[in-house]
Amino acid sequence: RGEGLASMNLLELVRRAKVLEPWGEGEKIPWHEPGFSRRMLEEHLSQEHDLASRRLDRVDRQVSWIDGEILSLRPSRVLDLGCGPGLYSERLARHGHHCVGIDYSPASIEYARERARRQQLQCSYLEQDIRTAPYGEGFDLVLLIFGELNVFTSSDARSILERARAALADGGTLLLEVHTLAVVREIGEQEPSWYTADPGLFSDGPHLCLRESSWDPSQRTATERYFIVDAQTGIATQHGATMQGYSNSEYQSLLRDCGFSGVDFRSSLSRAPEDTDDRLMAILASR
Repeated sequence: RGEGLASMNLLELVRRAKVLEPWGEGEKIPWHEPGFSRRMLEEHLSQEHDLASRRLDRVDRQVSWIDGEILSLRPSRVLDLGCGPGLYSERLARHGHHCVGIDYSPASIEYARERARRQQLQCSYLEQDIRTAPYGEGFDLVLLIFGELNVFTSSDARSILERARAALADGGTLLLEVHTLAVVREIGEQEPSWYTADPGLFSDGPHLCLRESSWDPSQRTATERYFIVDAQTGIATQHGATMQGYSNSEYQSLLRDCGFSGVDFRSSLSRAPEDTDDRLMAILASR
């Protein structure tokens, strides 16, 4: 969702616009760019942190909860929006469900497809933007987890939810995992920071990453701006991202406006206390 902006030299960086505009700094860091996608896949698969995806022991517990709590251990059709490398789809398929995953990242989709092929799982994957991809219909469950809804504008989020409802069979369930409003604000109010890497997420070569952020209380958006400075040339590339915050009542109203009923808030995607994450909460809703 978006490219890095044009490269700039250090003087241009110093003279950059100091005010960050929501949705004006670039829509998102470049998930679809092949090099970035490859490096991000490494972060998804890392068992040292839960930053890009959760570690597999947590994924296993959450998939067991989804299988039992939502799908009642019955073979079902599942649509996984923003599926990444298929960590949830793969495990749900092992429980006997038929899964379709959609994601923008080519490396993640290639990884997920290869895993499904090797294990002969009932999984298929589309390398497309979930804002425009065809969803299909007749699903028993639609997943959109790990705070992905918040990276979209409110109009795009509404469109995704409306299309998710249309993809569900009557009585089907939507499972969202979203950021709390407090956490989105906290992201926007973070102090500027920097780090060096060789290599790192943004580049295969040595580089400096400069990050700044801004909270817009009127729109309730957190905007982040990244400058990736190549250590050898001094050329900087700009990336940006904005997150939309919602209160619990706004999440509930949004889902009801999109045609959902039975909106139910949960603290996490499992019953295990260690899976509770203060940054995220789960929402169940029905068609």
